[in-house]
Amino acid sequence: MIIRNAQFAGSSTKVAGRPSPRLPEFAFIGRSNVGKSSLINMLTGRKKLAMTSGTPGKTRLVNHFLIDGRWYLVDLPGYGYAKVSDKQRDAIRDLIRDYILNSEELVVLFVLLDARHPMQKIDLDFIAGLGEAGVPFALVFTKGDKLGPVALKKQVEANCAVLLEEWEELPPVFVSSSETALGKEDILDYIGSLL
Repeated sequence: MIIRNAQFAGSSTKVAGRPSPRLPEFAFIGRSNVGKSSLINMLTGRKKLAMTSGTPGKTRLVNHFLIDGRWYLVDLPGYGYAKVSDKQRDAIRDLIRDYILNSEELVVLFVLLDARHPMQKIDLDFIAGLGEAGVPFALVFTKGDKLGPVALKKQVEANCAVLLEEWEELPPVFVSSSETALGKEDILDYIGSLL
């Protein structure tokens, strides 16, 4: 699948405030600074569609991007570490939970994980929560260009093995790089198959 047109459609703090019309939604989430905005920009071929930042926790709203007038790509705030107060962290957690559990248009949630590191407890807990809530999700290991091919394969396999200790089978797994466009075709083809 090729994206021909991508435009910012609006931000919200509640599911009820999402932009209309209601269309299929493909959302992206992960720990702060895992590369959500960079991945969105790479997939759409627009360098500044989603704002990137070196500061963790920059995204504080649910941001919808209208793709080819047919579906939305959704940028969610990062979970976990962010330089915010406890009150703000609670508000972000509630915003994420409201969207994930209440958006009837959510087709799949892409959970982004840094390919360079072992999965952290916060990732495993978040993924377990998705399973308990019955939320369809896929995994995207980001920053795939930062390791050599052998080290990358080894780390991704190790992370998948950790998941298989708790899960009977893995969801779809992708490896990406916003620098080299690794994974772009695979992720877009997967979205296309679900559409």
